[in-house]
Amino acid sequence: MFSNSQRIFALLFSSSLAVPFPLRALETPLSDTAVREAYFLGQHHDEIYSDFLGRYGVAFPLPKTGPHVASISFLTPYALTAMYSNQRAGTYSAQQAQIDHDRRPEIVRVVVQIWFTASYGEYIVQPADRGSYSSSGFTLRPRDFWRDFRVRVTQKDQLVIPANASGEPLLQCPDYGDCDLCGATLTFEYSASVFTADTVTILVTPPEGDPVSVDFDPASLR
Repeated sequence: MFSNSQRIFALLFSSSLAVPFPLRALETPLSDTAVREAYFLGQHHDEIYSDFLGRYGVAFPLPKTGPHVASISFLTPYALTAMYSNQRAGTYSAQQAQIDHDRRPEIVRVVVQIWFTASYGEYIVQPADRGSYSSSGFTLRPRDFWRDFRVRVTQKDQLVIPANASGEPLLQCPDYGDCDLCGATLTFEYSASVFTADTVTILVTPPEGDPVSVDFDPASLR
């Protein structure tokens, strides 16, 4: 027979087992099993891999005016490990994937793809000087035009500051002649450990046109 105190203790203990422990919103650090799974996923060069990667990005329709914020991606450590594996072929092994993972800090990479449109293109209208008889003309848009875009990543209404940020112009190069500027890719890297919320919001505000916003659920992405 159990005493009253023993029954109360047993009841409290069993109740505590029924309470779920809170889970991290983002899977980090990756276990050895997760690294191995990501490696084999990345070794696919078919719809299995492309369908998997498609979950980490959102594409947007062409705007009425302004530049086209074509896509926003939220790449977790798991996705980046799979991508790293996919970019390597031949003798790349699961053991080497583990070594490569262990010697790099786990990060989240946010990628924003921007394309020019008819209303926001390679050329900028250069207004005529006031008081002169010269007509307006055109000038090339600078290759670092992407600096005019504002990208904010937030969780729980708090701004998340990137550890690294960069932009790269996108060029279309014909078989002959000069290359034409057609857009840019913006990349932001964050320590994976800073993402603890269930929802991460990414807001891109272009210098012209409407802003674009998307929510990601890190826990559902791996």
